[in-house]
Formats: sequence, structure tokens, C-alpha cells
Amino acid sequence: MNLFQFLFVGLAALLFFMSLLAAHRGWSTRREGLASAVVWFVAGCAILWPDATTRIAQFFGLGRGANLLLYATALAMLVGFSMVYIRLRHLRRELTMLVRHLAIVEADRGQSALGASEQGDKSDQ
Repeated sequence: MNLFQFLFVGLAALLFFMSLLAAHRGWSTRREGLASAVVWFVAGCAILWPDATTRIAQFFGLGRGANLLLYATALAMLVGFSMVYIRLRHLRRELTMLVRHLAIVEADRGQSALGASEQGDKSDQ
């Protein structure tokens, strides 16, 4: 094992356990924590056994393991960006609904306060 493998397998292992810990403590959902842990585990295995990625790539008809990792990373990023975009759209919709609700409540509250002040003005006369 060379220095690169030693350092980065250790880093991948640390991130693997941090992902599991985050899921266990509720800092992330179980699905997110497990998915992140799987990614770090696979990354550690790819760093530890780089020839395995070449064999898997050749099985899929790709020439090198680096190509497989590049394509898998690009695909994962596209999926991740899509999920973030969908979540952002959902949050914006919820925020719009909340602002509309608050505007209606404030408008109703303003009209009832206005009606009460008019009632008070009439009783003073």
C-alpha cells in the first residue's frame, strides 16, 4: 500500500463512519446516511484495489477503470443535482403557500381591528 492509498483509505473510512453516525444521531435521514456510507465504502475499495475497477469496467465494455469512475461520478452528480432541484422547487412552493396564508391572516386581523375601532368611534358619539 502506497502513501496515497494509506491516506485516502483512512479518509474514506473516517467519512464512512461519520455518515453512519450522522444517520444514527438524526443529523441526516437514514437513507441519506446509508447512501453516503455506501459511496465512501465503494470509494475506499476503489482506492484500495484499483485493478478491480478496471475489471468491472471491462465487464461493461469500457476500457479503463478510470472511465467507469468518471461516468459513475457524472451520473451520480446529475442525480444529486436533480434531487436538489426538486427539493428546492418543493420548498419554494411551501414558502409561497405559507406567505399567502400569513397575508390572509394579517388581512383578516386588520379588518377585524378596523371594525373594532369603528365600533369604538360610534360608541363615543
